[in-house]
Amino acid sequence: MNAAPRTFDPALLARAAARSTATLHEAAKKSGALPAAIKPLSLSVRLCGPAFPVRSPGGDNLWLHHALYAASAGEVLVVDVSGAAEFGYFGEVMAVAALARGLKGLVIDGGVRDGERMLAMHFPVFSRTPAIRGTIKDPLATGTLGAPVRLGEVSIERGDLICGDGDGVVVLPRARAAEIVEAAERRDAEEEEIFARLRAGETTLDIYRLPTPAALKGSP
Repeated sequence: MNAAPRTFDPALLARAAARSTATLHEAAKKSGALPAAIKPLSLSVRLCGPAFPVRSPGGDNLWLHHALYAASAGEVLVVDVSGAAEFGYFGEVMAVAALARGLKGLVIDGGVRDGERMLAMHFPVFSRTPAIRGTIKDPLATGTLGAPVRLGEVSIERGDLICGDGDGVVVLPRARAAEIVEAAERRDAEEEEIFARLRAGETTLDIYRLPTPAALKGSP
């Protein structure tokens, strides 16, 4: 298992949490977006913290139980379920345990259950699907704790910054997190100026210098 990383400056975490995932993704030069199927249990759920990657055997959640105690307080479990999404890998009991350990949330490329109860306890969960199908716990099955995992096109290492909101999840490489957050803040400030121009009567076509209707292919 990889050694525990340094924690992020709380001020940087707060700044990152104040930006939308879409803005952070754009500021990261359109990188880091996890598969769109990984969504929060509710549009109001938000998440921001360093990753603790987990690779679990398909249909087996024993490695997730171990991850609860291998991860450090403040970390986010980021779980690869080896392509077997249709199982409820994580639910109310594990969420209570995660909160007791001070973990920040869960991102899983698979199913979870007890969604309403996890929402009620304010434990942030981003998953591919609700799933009631139970898992096994095979002590001979192979997994990993703290080693890099890959979800979709994104490789996640321990300590990378995980940010989630109603639109999805974005991963910011630890070494670039501060510069990406700064770029996201500049982008939001620029958009505020654009909002003001739109309210004053300018059009998106003018502001973004988009092709005129006459220049579009197929225009009469």
